[in-house]
Amino acid sequence: MAEEDIVYEVRDRVAWITLNRPAAMNAINDNLRAGIPAAITRAEADDGVRVIVFSGAGERAFCAGADVTGFKAVEALVSMRQTRAHAHWISAFDRARKPMIAAIHGYCLGGGLEIALACDIRIAAEGAKFGLPEVSRGTLPGAGGTQRLARMVGLGRALDIALSAEPISAEDALRMGLISRLVPPAQLISAAEALAARIAAHAPLAVLLAKEAVRGSLDTDLPTGLRIEADLGVLIASTEDRVEAGKAFREKRKPEFKGR
Repeated sequence: MAEEDIVYEVRDRVAWITLNRPAAMNAINDNLRAGIPAAITRAEADDGVRVIVFSGAGERAFCAGADVTGFKAVEALVSMRQTRAHAHWISAFDRARKPMIAAIHGYCLGGGLEIALACDIRIAAEGAKFGLPEVSRGTLPGAGGTQRLARMVGLGRALDIALSAEPISAEDALRMGLISRLVPPAQLISAAEALAARIAAHAPLAVLLAKEAVRGSLDTDLPTGLRIEADLGVLIASTEDRVEAGKAFREKRKPEFKGR
């Protein structure tokens, strides 16, 4: 990984992963494909990190998608298929246990939208533009866009976005549930910081298990999901943090969660 293409820093229990190719609107190249999973792995392994935030450098874009200047014909199709199916860079998001927030400004297109979709929460600045332009470039969304988008906004809207290749506004993205928060551009980072800080202040194991339960609901039926929720509820009942929460409430003070 070229270190300059990814900026990684930890502030107040939050890992900030910044795509740092502003001259190319943070387009995804091989350095980012390698660097993003490495940064997620680093944050996951750090016990001092409780939340991960993705952002894009510069004023123009969160991420404008794949760097099309690197497009070329592929001859070893079987090898490429195996890599895509079993070692795709976007799969690092699915393996992450800690909550991830995408702080989006400017263009969020193609692979950039797929990064945002793979995060747990999406905050956008007014004026942001979202889209999957791949079919207009002779390809298709290949980092989860064809799968995650429909689950989030519904089949009809997802097909409209993917097949028309037209961008949608931040306001439309909010209305259809693609993002959950919309803020003025000057407040984007502070809003992401405030949300990350709020999540980081909660009991860490409770946050991890709540994320596991909610995400797991997409992959199963309601009775099975309720059983998973019940099982995770039993696990969390045995933690020191749960006892501390009750004690702090009785003593009228803020709890001091240890992640145990």
